[in-house]
Amino acid sequence: MHNIDQLTATEISQCLRVECAPTHDVALDACREAGVLVPFVRVEHAWHLLFIRRPTSVRDYHSGQVAFAGGKRDPEDVSLTATALREAHEEIGILPADVQVLGQLSPHHSISRFRIAPIVATVPWPYPLTLSEQEVARAFTIPLHWLAQPQHHEIRYRQLDDVAQPIPVVYFQEYDGEILWGATARITLALLACLQ
Repeated sequence: MHNIDQLTATEISQCLRVECAPTHDVALDACREAGVLVPFVRVEHAWHLLFIRRPTSVRDYHSGQVAFAGGKRDPEDVSLTATALREAHEEIGILPADVQVLGQLSPHHSISRFRIAPIVATVPWPYPLTLSEQEVARAFTIPLHWLAQPQHHEIRYRQLDDVAQPIPVVYFQEYDGEILWGATARITLALLACLQ
């Protein structure tokens, strides 16, 4: 792979114009729509992706998981981009006016029965994030060049109650005390494939 940190926002946007097949953890029907913001930020002349970790809660299916800011589409959202921007504002305080949308990855179908639209963007950095205590325990970045190294992730198989065969789940190695896995890891790999 070329030096990923030398990509410009324009070049990233051009890469996103190439249509790729949707990705999935497991092929499921009847998915609800969701949008997530996949934010590129510049940290010391290198691209990083901005992630969140959900708070631990017995009521939340995604309790304690690393994710991109985002969520299900509300009826008033005019698009899934609007969903991702609204959710990022609600969850971590990023103003939609401060986001430069570069494009969108193909949808990802998650185990939790969501058809997720990953909206790729840049956000100025550093940024005065305001975390919603109910939805976000921590926000942090991971360098894109670290994520791009194949030795930093692996496939593990997981058995679901309503699926006959074990399903392949992507797990990244621990970074800064956090483990990126599942749908967010799959979206991250789709993004990296798009940039190659």
